[in-house]
Amino acid sequence: MTDSLWQPTASLEALRRRAELLTDIRRFFAERKVLEVEVPLLSRRATSDPHIESITALCNGDPAYLATSPEFGLKRLLAAGLGDCYSLGKAFREGEAGGRHNPEFTMLEWYRRGWDDRRLMVEVGELLSRVLGIGQVQSMSYRELFLRELQLDPHSAPEEALRHCTAREVELSFAPQSRDECLDLLMSHRLEAAMGDGITLLYDFPASQAALAKVVKDDSGTPVARRFEAYVGGMELANGYWELTDAGEQLQRFETDQRYRGMHKLHVYPFEERLVDALRVGLPECAGVALGIDRLLMLAGGYSTIDQVIAFPIERA
Repeated sequence: MTDSLWQPTASLEALRRRAELLTDIRRFFAERKVLEVEVPLLSRRATSDPHIESITALCNGDPAYLATSPEFGLKRLLAAGLGDCYSLGKAFREGEAGGRHNPEFTMLEWYRRGWDDRRLMVEVGELLSRVLGIGQVQSMSYRELFLRELQLDPHSAPEEALRHCTAREVELSFAPQSRDECLDLLMSHRLEAAMGDGITLLYDFPASQAALAKVVKDDSGTPVARRFEAYVGGMELANGYWELTDAGEQLQRFETDQRYRGMHKLHVYPFEERLVDALRVGLPECAGVALGIDRLLMLAGGYSTIDQVIAFPIERA
């Protein structure tokens, strides 16, 4: 250990920029009469998402889990009758490390009653344009991006064609095991960089990637997940859904996640059955989105790594 490890990795200017950004975000929602709320950071339940790992803590001698997002708490409040609301605070994910990741990070998540994903996309574009000073906003479907860059329909292409395309476009030392793995590799290693410098809102993902979004048929009759992602300069900033409101379907998806975790020797956490109970009472039609504040600050200030915008990343916490 050296004497310098007590110091923050972010400059004082970056910390001031963070404070200004948080103030601007709260002003944005106050103008739109969206209520800021707090939900627990520590819970007896955890995410079932196979791609996200929770950080485990002890609470009164029993396991508890740091929140990977405020989603479950916000949806329970919506089911209880609360209107448009948002949370702006910390979230935690095990195994997150690198130039754009830290296990503890700041997340903005908000929900709009009576909205769908298309309408929420517009508001996400407005917030990003305001904060970043970028006027160029483009919207395109997941299919349009793949067709434009790879001449491949991600919804209907045979798996063998996807594997061949992935092998051609991405340098790998392993063979992808599924359609979704191929699609994810093509997105992260090839397509994100092709989006350009402005704001890109990508929508209508494959139904297999629905997570907690509704699945509906698009104009061609193809089932698609009504979710979207927001990118700036190829960096993913936000992930939004036209939210699933069917309790039975929600329970089935949780159970599918749990089986996947068990089959792949991932830790199986207790899932949030209280969200299922809330949906049974009635979650109103709504759309929600989560946005990474640290990455947003990196873009707003021209910083190259997340350590430059966090006072004390995990190595110094």
